[in-house]
Amino acid sequence: MDLKFSHVDVLVNNLEEACDYYAQILKARISKTLVWERGGLHVRYAIALIGQERFMLVQPLAGNLKALLDSSGEGMIYRHCYSTPDIETAYDELMAAGVQPEDENGKPLARANLQSPSGARIIWLPKRFGHFSIEILEAKALEEFVEAAFA
Repeated sequence: MDLKFSHVDVLVNNLEEACDYYAQILKARISKTLVWERGGLHVRYAIALIGQERFMLVQPLAGNLKALLDSSGEGMIYRHCYSTPDIETAYDELMAAGVQPEDENGKPLARANLQSPSGARIIWLPKRFGHFSIEILEAKALEEFVEAAFA
């Protein structure tokens, strides 16, 4: 599978405080605040850019990530994210390997339903190590999304 590391997702209690900290202490560039709401999951998030490294600072408002934040606390890296030039090939390779891609709520994801609220096509691997997850995004759409988040 043709993958490139993209970013990590970090849970925070207060998005504004986390963004201020990353900006002031780590000199990160901070994107505008973004919202993801679908299937019972509702989060506010921003991208922190330090050099070429990206971090998604995620404040869950409802859903499985809110429950994870409440039980595990702030600062938890709960996801590694990768990009691929061809999300459909990645999906097919996962299925051929016996791995059923999932949606953000852990339900089986059909190849025809790879579209996310942000517009990027995306898949998640089943969680194998506690609450930790792996996300794969389509590279071109991801880069367009990141560029727009900083516009």
